[in-house]
Amino acid sequence: MTIAAQFDALPSTATQSAASDVMAPVRAWLWSVAGLVFLMVLVGGATRLTESGLSITEWRLVTGILPPLTESAWLVEFEKYKQIPQYSQMFPNMPLSDFKVIFYWEWGHRILGRIIGLAFALPLAWFWARGLIKGNLRWKLLGLLALGGLQGAVGWWMVTSGLVNRTEVAPERLATHLLLASITFVALVNVALGLKHNVREAHAEKLRRAAGWVLVLLLVQVGFGALVAGSRAGLSYNTWPLMDGAFMPPWAHMTNLEPAWRNWFENVATVQFLHRMGAYALLGLALWHAFKVSRLVPATSTARRAWVLVAMMLTQAGLGIATLYAVNDQIPLGLGLAHQGFAMLLLGMGSVHWRKLAV
Repeated sequence: MTIAAQFDALPSTATQSAASDVMAPVRAWLWSVAGLVFLMVLVGGATRLTESGLSITEWRLVTGILPPLTESAWLVEFEKYKQIPQYSQMFPNMPLSDFKVIFYWEWGHRILGRIIGLAFALPLAWFWARGLIKGNLRWKLLGLLALGGLQGAVGWWMVTSGLVNRTEVAPERLATHLLLASITFVALVNVALGLKHNVREAHAEKLRRAAGWVLVLLLVQVGFGALVAGSRAGLSYNTWPLMDGAFMPPWAHMTNLEPAWRNWFENVATVQFLHRMGAYALLGLALWHAFKVSRLVPATSTARRAWVLVAMMLTQAGLGIATLYAVNDQIPLGLGLAHQGFAMLLLGMGSVHWRKLAV
């Protein structure tokens, strides 16, 4: 008899409590993988901010595990990098020592992706064999495994966009890559929370939809942020609350790319304006939700979570504004990573808040 089967005959209340205890290792594993995904996003952000993402021009699943080990091997990799537009147009005088730095950032990012894959797949197989993974949980975890595989493919698809005719990756592909990582992070948090018995909170049905929309808008805002990063829009319009002396840039500036769809992804005025408007809309929704929660269930954990979300959004907005003002030819690494990392923490908090209302 499997471990999980031993609890089938218990009374319902005891079953819930005992099953929750049995699933504690599975929850801990999922939280650990979520932590690794969080770290992956930070390393990815550092890779982007240091212009390291195109330093490895090939995808080698097995042989790419080891970095170059000899000087001649380093020269071979450096020669490959010299063939792409980024080197000739941005760093034509780069010495080998600087190339090694950006290479290691990208190599570390790829290695961490492999580690996450193993950290998910191997425990999944072990827990499955022990009988702890059953029912709908099987499909959820298999879906997460598929998301991880898709993320690797999307990462390489993103890199290829910067190897020919561009000096950076395509913004829409960068946004897809970051959004997929964010969705994976949210899914891990929600599945982990779902494995613990939670008491249904008061008025949950009246509050759940707004909490869900907050979470959706958080993901949309992450996507806008990735477009700002991919188009280097953060290097322009470095004032707040106005953009070059106006609340909204001239329409002609926001629509000057052809074909028109490119303005949504590559026009620095358009993507930064959308990112700012997304922040205002998100904060407005979160404030409305927090006031509604405080009216329906004052002085409860639900109300506290709602106001913590508002406080975190204000902090995130402050980090974004500070990053804008600190720009001097490039985004400061520390502030840029703080802004990106705190966005993931916001996603985590938004996920927790929604999940506890969706019991």
